[in-house]
Amino acid sequence: MAGRSPASPRFPALNGDVFVLPDLLNYGARILPGLLLIGASFALARAERDPLLRILTLVFGFVLVRDAMTPLGFWRLGTAGEVPWLRFTDQAGVLLVFALGTVAATAGVLCLDGGLRSLVRWGRLTPVTLACGLGGGVLAAAPVLLLSLPTPLSERGGAVAVTLLPVLLLFSLAGNLAEEVLFRGLLQGRLEQHAGAVRAAVLSALLFAACHVFLASTVTDVGWPLLAFTLYEGLICAFLRLRSGVIAAALAHGTAIFLLAGALV
Repeated sequence: MAGRSPASPRFPALNGDVFVLPDLLNYGARILPGLLLIGASFALARAERDPLLRILTLVFGFVLVRDAMTPLGFWRLGTAGEVPWLRFTDQAGVLLVFALGTVAATAGVLCLDGGLRSLVRWGRLTPVTLACGLGGGVLAAAPVLLLSLPTPLSERGGAVAVTLLPVLLLFSLAGNLAEEVLFRGLLQGRLEQHAGAVRAAVLSALLFAACHVFLASTVTDVGWPLLAFTLYEGLICAFLRLRSGVIAAALAHGTAIFLLAGALV
């Protein structure tokens, strides 16, 4: 089965070994108008006692920042048959900027907004939490990796340089920590106040998958395999959050993305 990359040919994937500042400036220019609108909306929503509007505004911002990575080649998504695959740029500097930037943005939002900060149930960083998080990541990635085995690596994104793996691991953990704080910390925490713990977990997973609709159907042509994976992964992370907190969910999410993007299998 031949793999396909849905990235637009007008914006070829980055493949250099050096840090390219113009690419990041181009990316920043693309997302700036949207971020200004979202920032203004967030500022106006600060007057609301209910944090839900602020959370939804942050979700819009996250979707913009993530999906805009695709046309510039910061990552590629495709399918081998009906099995999704993904690869990130091999420019370590770009990955580091995204990793540090997402952590800084997440910390900034939580520091400035006590109402949002109070919703995040982190859990305790214990050996059990680590085991649950890492096990959840393996569980999330395993079906995709196993179904991919019959397809040559060259047809599902290609190999990844061993020297890039430490930076890719940092990027996966940092970027998906921000995503889990948003969906499992803020959104699931807010939903629990009115929907009950289990229903809130399921809702957070469904909304997490729904926030990949444009990525699956318009930004790329990966389609339903991406939505199926994100729903499955979202359910794992949501129930880990319910059991052990956001730390476990973030470890699971980051581990799964690293295993899928690292071309280790």
